[in-house]
Amino acid sequence: MRRTVLALLTLAAVLAGAVPAVAAPGSTTKGWEPAPSAPWDVAAGVRCDFPVHGEPVVDDVVQRVLDTHPDGSAKRVVYTGDLVVRVTNTGTGSFYDADAGGTAVVDYRTDGSQHWSVLGPVLVGVGESGGNLPRSLYIVDGGYTLDISSTGYKTVNMVYGTQDDLCARID
Repeated sequence: MRRTVLALLTLAAVLAGAVPAVAAPGSTTKGWEPAPSAPWDVAAGVRCDFPVHGEPVVDDVVQRVLDTHPDGSAKRVVYTGDLVVRVTNTGTGSFYDADAGGTAVVDYRTDGSQHWSVLGPVLVGVGESGGNLPRSLYIVDGGYTLDISSTGYKTVNMVYGTQDDLCARID
């Protein structure tokens, strides 16, 4: 718990000096670049009991590389900006526009694992036995960390906040 609180305080300190006052869509502010999200599809049973399509309807996310590995690949990246993803049950057409516009500092490790320190909402998909949350799609909102192992196992450690089950919303 203490490590998680420390990570979130560190994130807040980084963001206090790192987030641009204005990052207009399509523009870059010194060191910031657009980080667009691609549409995606998952088959029935992978996240929800039905097939799901996700597509950004608002995507003003920007990224800034804070540190690199010796080979030049990104080691630590901060992401911020408005993101609304339309999550659709493709079997029924039912959809929900999910606010996923949180701010995250992501550490990319050389073994392929990742550590996220997050403030605000982020869309998290969890497969069967693929994390410490049950299989579903979630908007996780608040202050928390997300660890993704090199095998893809996701561990959400909440300091405070909520988890909104999107499969239940569009069933």
